[in-house]
Amino acid sequence: MRKISVDLKPAVGALFLSCVLALGASADESSLDSLFETLKTAEEADAVKVAREIELEWSKSGSASANLLYKRGEKALREDNPSLAVEHFTALTDHAPLFAEGWHGRARAFFALGEYGLALNDLKQVLALTPRHFGAIYGLGAIMEQIDKPEEAYDAYKILLNLYPAHEKALAAVERLESRVNGTNL
Repeated sequence: MRKISVDLKPAVGALFLSCVLALGASADESSLDSLFETLKTAEEADAVKVAREIELEWSKSGSASANLLYKRGEKALREDNPSLAVEHFTALTDHAPLFAEGWHGRARAFFALGEYGLALNDLKQVLALTPRHFGAIYGLGAIMEQIDKPEEAYDAYKILLNLYPAHEKALAAVERLESRVNGTNL
């Protein structure tokens, strides 16, 4: 495993503050409130569809050039080329710094490259722009697991499950981490 040379404590604290704030809707996301309410009570199959609708809303940049950079970055990730994805998403974040999906895409690319400190910085940006971004919160949990911070990972996944209770990977992660974080019942 690669050593992390970035002090993660300030970034983690800021991310958790953002996650806690995620339980309230920002003004920019008010149109998504009904989808989030549906997501809270939906069964697994329906929840996946509702989550996809939310993600589709988030992916609308309002700019043809931003959309092109976003599609190129996503294509590079699908083709297992995270270095190229970083280039496209960096161009996107430079071009449209208020478009959270650019930051989220680059965070995913940095994660794929093992650059966890850089990924955390980008997730901080995502959560500042889109506090209920369940993909970013999941990414936070995944990074915390990778750097052996099970309590922080567990907390991130629990926050995610408050937004999206049927999130399959977060449910599995909470189950996996439960005894490590809270001990074993006798």
